[in-house]
Amino acid sequence: MILLDNQTNYNFDLERLEEIAKAHTKKDIELLIVDSKTIRSINKAQRAIDKATDVLSFPLEGFDHMPLGSIVINSELAIKKANELGHTPKEEIILLFIHGLLHLLGYDHEVDSGEMREKEKELITKHNLPSSLIVRST
Repeated sequence: MILLDNQTNYNFDLERLEEIAKAHTKKDIELLIVDSKTIRSINKAQRAIDKATDVLSFPLEGFDHMPLGSIVINSELAIKKANELGHTPKEEIILLFIHGLLHLLGYDHEVDSGEMREKEKELITKHNLPSSLIVRST
């Protein structure tokens, strides 16, 4: 189950995100949809990086009855990137959710040898998302 905190007016496909989450974990996931100012503040406080980003994830490890973790998505950057790459903002939100979910599941593109990117491509195909989303995965 996704525990949603949508702090924006952006409406997206929560049902689709629920399906993806259930296919990969039995644990709950906290999902925050925020604006650029808020994600910048979170990024600065949690990672000492003073800039907005598109998605952040924070796993909760070692707690059996707790959520898998939190995913924070910047709806403003999602809309901008979707327009740049020629797919819908709802599809971009799904990609960002998948990216965050993979981090919660232990993948890390910053240190692996491409495994996370390959898994993203696999999930984009599996969940019938547009191939334009794979641009980010290469």
